[in-house]
Amino acid sequence: MVAARQKQESELILTASGLKGLYRMGGVAAFLQLAAILILTIVIATLGPKPTTAEEYFAIHQSSRVAAVLRGDFLLLILIGLYLGTFPALYMALRHLNPIATAMATLLTIIAVTLTFSSESTFSLLHLGDLYGAAETDAQRVQLLAAGEAVIATDMWHNSGAYMCGILLQGSGVMISLIMLRSKAFSKITAYSGLLGNGLDLIQHVLHPLVPGVSAVIMGVMGIFYLVWFPMLGRDLLRLSRKTA
Repeated sequence: MVAARQKQESELILTASGLKGLYRMGGVAAFLQLAAILILTIVIATLGPKPTTAEEYFAIHQSSRVAAVLRGDFLLLILIGLYLGTFPALYMALRHLNPIATAMATLLTIIAVTLTFSSESTFSLLHLGDLYGAAETDAQRVQLLAAGEAVIATDMWHNSGAYMCGILLQGSGVMISLIMLRSKAFSKITAYSGLLGNGLDLIQHVLHPLVPGVSAVIMGVMGIFYLVWFPMLGRDLLRLSRKTA
């Protein structure tokens, strides 16, 4: 009986220790997501927005390889990838409120992040940019420009798979924020900013192929809520890690 009790206590300690580490990882990931947004904002303000054509990208690549990477989607890829740190922590914190919805939101996020990684074009464009810089004839350059346009047309923003990934990712953010409204572990500011940020992002993502002008206006608003959501999410998760004994 004593041995069984000691074993149970040891298992509880290990579980609490694991949860504490998971919450801490999620909190750090959320703050890193905020950092990625801020760095991306600085890059756009100082270096310029993302190139829209292969010719423009290759021109930037020839002048600065670092600028070509920063002005691409690499920082956004980091931001999206860090959801693999925040959502498992959110699942463990909220699963008791709605186990099916939290599991679904986490699973869809993992699927969306994985598919986004598979369609991101930074390294493909870097390779083509190197070849373009070494090309000796106009015919070679024309072929490489065509290859670059093909890569851009199938990257994380333009193909149908990537379009569905955005719906899954932002839809999961809406789901988890709605569940968060019922939790005492997360502040209302965290829940509402997540709901508004992800909700507006989902709307603009759905509308973008049809009315890009409206989508651009929504994008200018939704970023404000993300700048609130990520630090508040990080704060709440780190607070949970300290409370977990």
